[in-house]
Amino acid sequence: MQAVRNTLYLLLQLLITPIYALLVCALFWLPARTINVLCSKYTALFVWLAKVICGIRYEIKGLENIPNRPFVVMSKHSSTWETLALEAKFAPASFVAKKELLWVPFFGWAFALSSPININRKAGAAAMDQLIAQGKERLQRSDFVIVVFPEGTRIAAGKQGKYKTGGARLAIGCDVPILPVAHNAGFCWPRHPWKKHAGLITMSILPPIAVTGRDAIDVNAEVERVIEAEVARLGNGRGQ
Repeated sequence: MQAVRNTLYLLLQLLITPIYALLVCALFWLPARTINVLCSKYTALFVWLAKVICGIRYEIKGLENIPNRPFVVMSKHSSTWETLALEAKFAPASFVAKKELLWVPFFGWAFALSSPININRKAGAAAMDQLIAQGKERLQRSDFVIVVFPEGTRIAAGKQGKYKTGGARLAIGCDVPILPVAHNAGFCWPRHPWKKHAGLITMSILPPIAVTGRDAIDVNAEVERVIEAEVARLGNGRGQ
């Protein structure tokens, strides 16, 4: 039965995504902030469909920790679910992502209009300058939240990748706090699209981390410590 539900969810993705993406592309003339909020309606829809079709329920804890000023989110990355949920929760949100995503048919085209931060990773030290410059523009001029996955790519649930310092350097360069986010989404929604499992995902929004006057390596180490400790505490969420 779960396989049938997962297949139905994928079919709805295949049906709705091109239609929604073409709608967003047709509205390219709207302000970037408006486009981003429109995209968040799509992500919220698929978080909801995952709940009603696949049985992937969720709870968000720590909402009181969200600052009332610009900030950078640094989140654990083990699933597609948190990408959808973070956009839905923090819109307008600008994701730091690889340029290759922009070329994915339909999804990538709409994503490109949602004001992501895309850098040339082959540019070396210049890439960090690009990241900070685009980050300042999003935070100060467009009132966006910036979302960074410090592990760089999806890491299997229960595993840990190397936390890169880009998010910490960005926050320090923009002088804004970091909001760490932990979750156990990868146990319910692993990388394979047909292997979603019913259960309860918990997303924990942890207390913000101040960066003023601190070193990026030190800040990054604190982000890693608090996120991984909370991930370990949350468990797998399956069967709940």
